[in-house]
Amino acid sequence: MKKQPASCSDRPLSRWEKAFTRASTPIEKFVHDEATSSLLLMACAILAMVLANSGLAAWYDTILHTKISLTAGNYGLSHTIHHWINDGLMALFFFVVGLEIKREVLVGELADMRHAILPVTAALGGMVVPALIYAAINSESTANGWAIPMATDIAFAIGALVLLGNRVPKALMGFLLALAIVDDLGAVLVIAFFYTSQIIWPALAVVAICFILLLICNLVGLRSPLPYFLIGGILWLALLQSGVHATLAGVITALTVPANSKCSPPLFCDHMTNLLEKFSRSAQPGKHIMENSAQQAALRAMENSAQMMEAPLQRLEHSLHLWVSFFIVPIFALANAGIHIDFASLNATMIHPVTLGVIGGLVVGKTIGIFGISALLVKFFHIPLPKGVRLTHLVGVSLLAGIGFTMSIFIGDLAFTGQPELLLNAKIGVVVASLLAGISGWLWLYLCKKDEG
Repeated sequence: MKKQPASCSDRPLSRWEKAFTRASTPIEKFVHDEATSSLLLMACAILAMVLANSGLAAWYDTILHTKISLTAGNYGLSHTIHHWINDGLMALFFFVVGLEIKREVLVGELADMRHAILPVTAALGGMVVPALIYAAINSESTANGWAIPMATDIAFAIGALVLLGNRVPKALMGFLLALAIVDDLGAVLVIAFFYTSQIIWPALAVVAICFILLLICNLVGLRSPLPYFLIGGILWLALLQSGVHATLAGVITALTVPANSKCSPPLFCDHMTNLLEKFSRSAQPGKHIMENSAQQAALRAMENSAQMMEAPLQRLEHSLHLWVSFFIVPIFALANAGIHIDFASLNATMIHPVTLGVIGGLVVGKTIGIFGISALLVKFFHIPLPKGVRLTHLVGVSLLAGIGFTMSIFIGDLAFTGQPELLLNAKIGVVVASLLAGISGWLWLYLCKKDEG
């Protein structure tokens, strides 16, 4: 008699089976991806700086300024690789940012105003104070970079917090995530309203039409991502011609993606239970599942049911987050972190108003803005802190929020377009500030736990 294979219940699970059976919440997966991608982001930033300061600097610069043209009939686009990365690939980054913002507002830390008031107001303080510090240091000729120190790099900040493990309360991660997402929303609004060149109204009218079409797709219940990406692509092209930064197409499109389920949880549970029973009854020992048409039909039905249950917003966020975290943002770092350092003039660079404004804004401004507002709300308005979190923890988080790498460099590129010397100073300021903020914030939280225990 042929021996049947052991079931999962009476044999050790393989590594892949363990991964299959291990369930993680969306927030756990998000945190894990961000923490892991921060290492790749750091590696790409270091590689870019090495390339820019080595014998390969000319080759690196030539590649970034190589033009790529796309034509269709009489219409064509011709931009450098650097431009395609910053205006094209980063639109997908902003699309995922838009999905994250919408999710947080609907069901996340920002859905309940009682829980949201602290991270929201802290984030506002962490945007306003850095901008004021930058503006106080800089004159009119360099004042356009005021928004550079407003941004927080969520991947680096979360990565630093994850390295602390159980030394910090779990609720601190939720506070940092909510704060960083409000920060991202602020950066998006700043780019839209303050870093827009001359507006071309006919192109903006096309943007409005595309947005209305996207809303109609949502209202009629279209759940396939295809129409949203097609219309979003046209919207991106229109924004590219309008004077408004094209990456905002990602956020606009994301806000129209459906966030509802087509099935109630009880009905879904009953239906999936029936399908699982059908799958089990259809088992044919010794026969490969590809030969079992009944089990294949049950699997397809389960897949369709899961898609009906899962909101398109959630499905898109999960599927695109890995691409953004492990491909798009590292590529952006590789293309934008290549800072050529002239050591002969490094002293002058470090005391330049732009450099000092960025460093002061990110390191000092973020700390004062976030912790100061939080302390005022807690002490005088009795706003509760997250469970297990103390004000001393918020000092460390405020410092970590000064890691402004990705979004700060992106805004710097907008602020100092055509001004390479000022852009270089801004980038050096961002890198130095991010190092200072990251190291000091991590050390503070590391020692903070020891003091309490």
